[in-house]
Amino acid sequence: MSQSEQYLVDDLHPIDIVEHLAEHNAWDFDRVGDDQIAMAVEGQWRTYSLTLAWSAHDETLRLICTFEMEPPAEREAALVAALNAVNDRCWAGCFTWWAEQKLMIWRYGLVLAGGQVAIPEQIDTMIAAAVLSAERYYPAFQLVVWGDRTPEEALQVAIAEAYGRA
Repeated sequence: MSQSEQYLVDDLHPIDIVEHLAEHNAWDFDRVGDDQIAMAVEGQWRTYSLTLAWSAHDETLRLICTFEMEPPAEREAALVAALNAVNDRCWAGCFTWWAEQKLMIWRYGLVLAGGQVAIPEQIDTMIAAAVLSAERYYPAFQLVVWGDRTPEEALQVAIAEAYGRA
């Protein structure tokens, strides 16, 4: 049975679906409000903070995945160059740097215009894409910031996806 088959009500709120997924995956979460949930997802490199918020105004489920970075001021330009190079490789979602908060952000919006309904598989894929992207590019960002590598050199670690474990 697919995850969506257990939902027989057509107008299930997207944040209710996210809450169910968080419970199913045993992620720490906090239902911030009717239209927002925050959770922590453990990755290989670090724990990522994810927030999903439903905007009824534009019928969009927004996801942000954050992790802290504290680059030295002289490396911020290289970090921004790396972000641009990474975003050229990303088709769904993008990274941005919030300098004031010292946060790296992965953003994505699922538009459900016209009264469309999100299904659990869509939301699960959104969350997985955010965490996988953060995991894939985290080492490259670290090399740019702390390894004094150029963005081109650092991105070599993220070019090919690894399969399995050694």
